[in-house]
Amino acid sequence: MSRLPRMMIALLVLAGVPTLAPAQQWPRFRGPNGAGVGEARIPVKWSRAAYRWRLPLDAAGHGSPVLWGSKLFFNASSADGRQRRVVCVSATDGTVAWEKGFSGAGHKKHRFNGYATGTPTVDEKNVYAMWDTGEQLTAMALTHGGDIVWRRKLGPVKGGHGFGVSPMILGDLLIVPNDQDGPSSLLALDKATGEVRWTLARRSKRLTYSVPCVFAAPGGANELIFTNWTHGITGVDPRKGKVNWELDVFGDDKERAIGSPIVAGDLVIGTCGFVTKDKHVVAIRPASGAAGGKAEEIWRVERSVPHIPTPLLVGEHLYLWTEGGIVTCLNPGTGQVIYRERVEGVVDKFFSSPVAADGKIFCVSNEGKMVVLAAGATFRQLAVNDLGEDCRATPAIANGDMYVRTGQSLICIRGGS
Repeated sequence: MSRLPRMMIALLVLAGVPTLAPAQQWPRFRGPNGAGVGEARIPVKWSRAAYRWRLPLDAAGHGSPVLWGSKLFFNASSADGRQRRVVCVSATDGTVAWEKGFSGAGHKKHRFNGYATGTPTVDEKNVYAMWDTGEQLTAMALTHGGDIVWRRKLGPVKGGHGFGVSPMILGDLLIVPNDQDGPSSLLALDKATGEVRWTLARRSKRLTYSVPCVFAAPGGANELIFTNWTHGITGVDPRKGKVNWELDVFGDDKERAIGSPIVAGDLVIGTCGFVTKDKHVVAIRPASGAAGGKAEEIWRVERSVPHIPTPLLVGEHLYLWTEGGIVTCLNPGTGQVIYRERVEGVVDKFFSSPVAADGKIFCVSNEGKMVVLAAGATFRQLAVNDLGEDCRATPAIANGDMYVRTGQSLICIRGGS
């Protein structure tokens, strides 16, 4: 039996993994399980007349918005980092429902980074946000109405490029990836109280930005999947905080995992690299799904692969979108390249990750050029829409619309019926 049919069946039966619902939520970075695929009919070409609303922002940030019901949530910061904010906006009309400010501090960071690069996560009760001051990493929960439920200090963060980690939810746990240049760990907090449920020590040597995903093992148990240069790809039992398996698949030079891992049927795909050196996209079969009971590498690609954007699986095709605008379409089961093309009409960089809906792929460049491709085995560029504002945040797709956070505003692009 070929691997591809197994993969496609597994995509439909991932027990326990968040899935798209008719009234779709977008609860974390890149939506349900970080897959980046939404339910909406977003137009191919648009102008400002196609905006449902546009909200000017007076605070900076590169983190993405998340959505639950009719409310959008995102992190923001003053330019100097001395004030951090959690903001709630009506997804219906773009009005600010509330915002909470917290004292912060500036710290060393990359020139393309900011002080509100992390994306919050949300469930039916609370929104959960994180920020760093260099001396202290803080996690917190607020109700949908803006009341503080709990705050938890998690120690200092060491890393010259600055903070940008996003949490995610699994069951009653808030999962915090805390790989950094200094003492590192993976953490699970009780999402109701903020108490630490478990801590898994790590030997990381690089501040990491990737957000974990969930792999549903054939036996039905969920595993958390983490990527990191020092550890490679790791499967963790979320109930016990114990490593189930680990596979060292990345390079020898100092590298950084920025793009997040994704699930592709019975495989997990992770990325890592260094901006001016080697970069890797590696597909592995987790130990829980391997015939020999050990995690195994299935394929890798190391030419024209992304360092920052997260891969995207749409149907039977996997898409890699590089910072320079080279798009590679692959067979997700074998890694065979179907096409490799450069997008047209955009000369700047892509720091956002691609997302998809209604057979279309969307990715926005640093200068706000939203490129639209047709999903499929043939490269077809459908449009370039100029937002007229810089953008390093990944769009959210929910409730039939697309939400784009730029350097100057939050935009709702109206979807069709």
